[in-house]
Amino acid sequence: MRGDGARLLLPQLAIVGARAATPEGLAHARRFAAQLGAAGLTISSGLAAGIDGAAHAGALDSAGGTVAVVGTGSDVVYPARHRELAARIVARGALVSAFPLGTTPRAAHFPMRNRVLAGLALGVLVVEAGQRSGALITAHAGTTLGREVFAVPGSIANPLARGCHRLIREGAQLVECAEEILDALRAAIGAQGLRLSERLAQDADVSATSATIATLDRDATRWLAALGHAPVALETLALRMDQPVAAVAAALGLLELEGRVARAAGGLWQRLPD
Repeated sequence: MRGDGARLLLPQLAIVGARAATPEGLAHARRFAAQLGAAGLTISSGLAAGIDGAAHAGALDSAGGTVAVVGTGSDVVYPARHRELAARIVARGALVSAFPLGTTPRAAHFPMRNRVLAGLALGVLVVEAGQRSGALITAHAGTTLGREVFAVPGSIANPLARGCHRLIREGAQLVECAEEILDALRAAIGAQGLRLSERLAQDADVSATSATIATLDRDATRWLAALGHAPVALETLALRMDQPVAAVAAALGLLELEGRVARAAGGLWQRLPD
């Protein structure tokens, strides 16, 4: 691995799709990644040409983090034209591989890469995919692992829409905007925030992750004051604190672990008596 390993503990969404993507598909991938990154999700993809590269670039556009899961050694960049992008990913996220250093690209490696990518994420978004696209392997691995799977629909005249339409017929959620993905993942984001809180409480050595969470919950008094004394929705608190929804979920997980807040009916959060 190269980069910040703490990124792997934060909520991720995998965005995958065709290498030979259309300009419209590339724009969709970049827009979804930028908006979801701005909302606090770490965007993960496979560093491939096409949709993968656009997803990484969109996440970096938003000043968010991104994780590349590659089918080579972590010291080998494939395709070579993504060297600069890979360097930006290492600086602002992580580049991860299940293969030894020096491993060159081989067709047999990429299905394994795709399964790792699905396993790290809370959900998989497919933007353009043909009937035999490797992105479908990632999506099906996500389904097997219990992840949410999303697909962007396209024109019936576009061969790269057929894989997405197939996923939708199989049960994937059709999405047209980032907010639909955030709504579907909200509970999973909150649960991961709680698990991260518990891990931090048990492992004082995860200093990089601890520093990340410290920036989310630096001042508990401010968080409690923003909650007030009536149950409040996650989105409302995010607006009050001017923080991404994913960051607020993680901070609330910490406060819940400390016994200072609790979940209320209807998915709301409430402050507990001192």
